[in-house]
Amino acid sequence: MNEIKIVLVDDHDIVRDGLKVLLMNLSDIKVIGEVSSGRELFNLLLTVKPDVILMDITLPKMSGIVITEKLTKEYPDIKVIMLTASVNDKSVSDSFKAGALGYLPKNIKQEELIEAIREVYKGNEYIAKSTSKIISDKFLNRYKTGTFKQLKNDHELTKRELEIIELFAEGFSYKEVAEKLSISSNTVESHKKNIFEKLEINSIVDLVKYAIKQGIISI
Repeated sequence: MNEIKIVLVDDHDIVRDGLKVLLMNLSDIKVIGEVSSGRELFNLLLTVKPDVILMDITLPKMSGIVITEKLTKEYPDIKVIMLTASVNDKSVSDSFKAGALGYLPKNIKQEELIEAIREVYKGNEYIAKSTSKIISDKFLNRYKTGTFKQLKNDHELTKRELEIIELFAEGFSYKEVAEKLSISSNTVESHKKNIFEKLEINSIVDLVKYAIKQGIISI
């Protein structure tokens, strides 16, 4: 794997120091710069070219969301992962609309941080597993109460399909889902296939991203 060049953007020294500790001694990831504001970042980008930026959402004067919008226009090859101390569905939605490819809470574990960086570097979107669960729950609750938009192409999910989505979002395996619903693993697979075909997605994380991008879940 090619070396992934990282720039850290956070106005707290302790956060940047913590991220550097988590990323040190990795053969494929290297921190090449760190700044505390949007102004400092754009000055730095005149001399260095990172592959991925770890971006704090809450920054003085110019927010991480605003910086990311500007970045995606001026430096479309640079990929952004948003970092936040407080996860909420609006900030998730705003982050992806601004052009970020990743969204992580600041208490992320080292293993998932590294996984997110590697996935985003490859051009894949990444939502922290804990965040995905929060958004999935809100999506399901609003679907059940009928408080969000009609699904794409007027396809509707059945009650059983919603149950399966909820269990998968909680991290249960095919076998565990089958046992909880008293159905066979083949039936679970069939339901999952139907869900993905209806929504034209490929994974539970895709379901979360679909809901975000369509404005289905927002404050």
